[in-house]
Amino acid sequence: MIRRTGGVDDQVIREAVRSTHGELRQDLGAQRGELRQTLGEVRTEIDAKLGSMADGNARRHLQLQTLMQEQMDKLRAGNEAKLEQMRETVDEKLQGTLEKRLGESFELVSKRLEMVQQGLGEMQSLAQDVGGLKRVLTNVKSRGTWGEVQLERQLEDILTRDQYEQNVTIVPGSREAVEFAVILPGREAGTIYLPIDSKLPQEDYERLLDAQESGDKAAVEQASRALDKAIIEQAKLISGKYIAPPHSTDFAIMYLPTEGLFAEVVRRPGLASKLQTEHRVLVTGPTTLMSLLNSLQMGFRTLAIEKRSSEVWQVLAAAKDEFRKYGDVWDKLGKQLSAAQNTVQAAGTRTRAVERTLRDVESNQVTASSEDVLQNLLPEA
Repeated sequence: MIRRTGGVDDQVIREAVRSTHGELRQDLGAQRGELRQTLGEVRTEIDAKLGSMADGNARRHLQLQTLMQEQMDKLRAGNEAKLEQMRETVDEKLQGTLEKRLGESFELVSKRLEMVQQGLGEMQSLAQDVGGLKRVLTNVKSRGTWGEVQLERQLEDILTRDQYEQNVTIVPGSREAVEFAVILPGREAGTIYLPIDSKLPQEDYERLLDAQESGDKAAVEQASRALDKAIIEQAKLISGKYIAPPHSTDFAIMYLPTEGLFAEVVRRPGLASKLQTEHRVLVTGPTTLMSLLNSLQMGFRTLAIEKRSSEVWQVLAAAKDEFRKYGDVWDKLGKQLSAAQNTVQAAGTRTRAVERTLRDVESNQVTASSEDVLQNLLPEA
């Protein structure tokens, strides 16, 4: 570095630097103005291009919006047409299906109404029949006849006609006849009868049912006592009229023709046992009587087998003798067949001897005399 001394050189340098700095400032200002002008022109051009692009975009957007609106209008019109067609098709099918279903429903309802009408007619007939049955059961005589008929049907179904009798006078000299009596064969005293009488205290039983339905405890107790009293009175009558050993069994049967009445009597505490122990009367319903009659039928069959057992043994003894004689016949036949078999075997032996002699004749080898040949041909006496 050269260091210069002196004021003239420093002044010159300063002036030169100042002059150079001024020139640079002027150049920079000029360049700045030019740049500002250029930027203005670029901005103007950009603004123009942006405006043009905005106008173009607006036009294109408007065109696109118009096109989309036209397409949407076409699509809406097509959808409406298809929807209308579908609606018409659906309406047509729904109308057909609805008419068909309504027709079937009306037909079914008509049939049901017809069946209901028939059922109402049957119910009316049944009500009339029930009313007639009620009128029949209201009459004591008719009610007894109904129970007697039912008892007779059960006896006919299980027993044979010679195993029971109807309207039997059991006690000698008495005019009281029991409705039915089963014939029990006795071993020494002859025929023994089992009395069966049908009873139906309908009024007392109906009063008990009405009291039970109303829920009146006092009325139920009163009706129950009345039913017990009626059953006991009937048992006393049966015991006094029809039980007379040895002409009858030491007990009789009271037949109740309805299962409900029988169940009510059995349900009463101590009533059935009291009838058996004090009055010697056995209470039965339709089902229990059938079981009892089946048991009696089995007893009859067992007794019949016991009576016929001696005859069976006699038949077996006779069959044994006949079978022994049959065996003797087979032995004799076997001996005869054995003798016949021996005779057949001897004849076979002589036949083979004759065949050998004949073969000798055919081959010209006979050496014996004619007498010897004949003797060989003929069997020995």
